[in-house]
Amino acid sequence: MKTEKSNLRIVFLGTPEFAAYILQKLIEKKTNIVGVVTAADKPAGRGLLLTQSPVKKIALQHNLKILQPENLKSSEFIEQLSDLKPDLQVVVAFRMLPELVWALPKKGSFNLHASLLPQYRGAAPINHVIINGEKETGVTTFFINNEIDTGNIIFSEKVLIADDETAGTLHDKLMTIGADLVLKTITAIENGTAKSIPQNNIDINNLKKAPKISKNFCKIDWNLPAETIINKINGLNPYPTAFCDFSNSNKQIVRYKIFSAKINNTSTLSPCETKTDYKTYLKIGTQSNDIEILEIQQEGKKRLKIEEFLRGNKLL
Repeated sequence: MKTEKSNLRIVFLGTPEFAAYILQKLIEKKTNIVGVVTAADKPAGRGLLLTQSPVKKIALQHNLKILQPENLKSSEFIEQLSDLKPDLQVVVAFRMLPELVWALPKKGSFNLHASLLPQYRGAAPINHVIINGEKETGVTTFFINNEIDTGNIIFSEKVLIADDETAGTLHDKLMTIGADLVLKTITAIENGTAKSIPQNNIDINNLKKAPKISKNFCKIDWNLPAETIINKINGLNPYPTAFCDFSNSNKQIVRYKIFSAKINNTSTLSPCETKTDYKTYLKIGTQSNDIEILEIQQEGKKRLKIEEFLRGNKLL
């Protein structure tokens, strides 16, 4: 997207890869990023080495001022943020901001959300739209207020959801389109042409939410219809991943992550009943059609195509 260089003093707030990609695009378009706020370094991996957030890594590459507050209400952080004299704050995949933070810039603070608000407010919109079998979603920019994901909408952009869409592929689509929408929003705010619409003015029935996904939510219920199960598998791929428990050849209960599967034409198995030739296929029964597993990972081992998996594993 072509955009003129922005003279607004912008503070960017974000942490994961989704936010880091957008920060990189803002830098490439010569937006005036005067500071970056991101999560504190955290121990990760077997060695528990301190790991920097993806946003911090981008900020370091471009010698940007970095703030990593533990407490967003601390006087020290508020003073550091005020010293940056931001005209505008851009928030992407970050924590809920207290009012003394989001209200600080004279032109306010806006957030990029990965759904078509007011639908799918919450922490996991990308996962839930696929899990619920939606055919379209999108990205929305909105001005932040005191309640999560409820502020006035500035712009939105629709995206179609493919039949074989996963949370991973949709994440990348929305990340790319989201970067353009953030740039468009910055330009409109700077030019004074940004018109915001209260979400209460949008006539939508049956609002769906996108809460944070718990571990128990990821367990597959084979008593459900095949399409519902496939949507769940796709909506949790690659993370946090749908799983199920089966007995192995030693009659031990083992957990398996299911990354990919397809609906089979047959309906010969009872829910949770398995059928395999131990070479090329593994089918599992559901309330409707049988499901054929394509990619699987035994707990503590590598993710494998089903042919590789069956060469060394026996499910009962």
